[in-house]
Amino acid sequence: MNTLSTLLSLVIQVYTMILLLRIWMQWARCDFYNPFAQFIVKATQPIIGPLRRFVPAMGSIDTASLLLALILCIGKVFLNPYVSITGILIPFAAVLVLIKTVGSLIFWVVLAMSLMSWISRGRSPVEYVLIQLTEPLLRPIRNLLPSMSGIDFSPMILVLLMYVINMGVMELLANVATPLAYIWGWA
Repeated sequence: MNTLSTLLSLVIQVYTMILLLRIWMQWARCDFYNPFAQFIVKATQPIIGPLRRFVPAMGSIDTASLLLALILCIGKVFLNPYVSITGILIPFAAVLVLIKTVGSLIFWVVLAMSLMSWISRGRSPVEYVLIQLTEPLLRPIRNLLPSMSGIDFSPMILVLLMYVINMGVMELLANVATPLAYIWGWA
């Protein structure tokens, strides 16, 4: 049964990342005529389309996709056999899982963008979307770092920052949520 829950948790993680990519692409104003962007839209549209009738967008944030991602994270909290959270702390744990998923997604997108910059050198439509996604995150780091002979260390700094944030979120989830449940009597 543990294998089945792990597999289902992986499927939920991947679909949550696809939903978060859709939100991120709208926020970064990516080219939605790109084949990679079209894949993301087509993978999420059957669920997000009807949900948008009830959950309108708030500015540039696709709240329907965000709500579905949060619901999937709640399901992921229930599937995790190592986290024993009950009651009102389940939404708190789901938000932490969502933050960790965002951090993991940023890590993988930056890693893929860095690798593709060495391999395809700007000829891939996927690389174009990845550059559009990462540029708003890398630009402030590039402004702070001095120029280093044409070597861009900003992806490495961003990956390190995401690693620290992800580890902090996991420690918060493991060390704070469960004791709070017992202190407040929700467990």
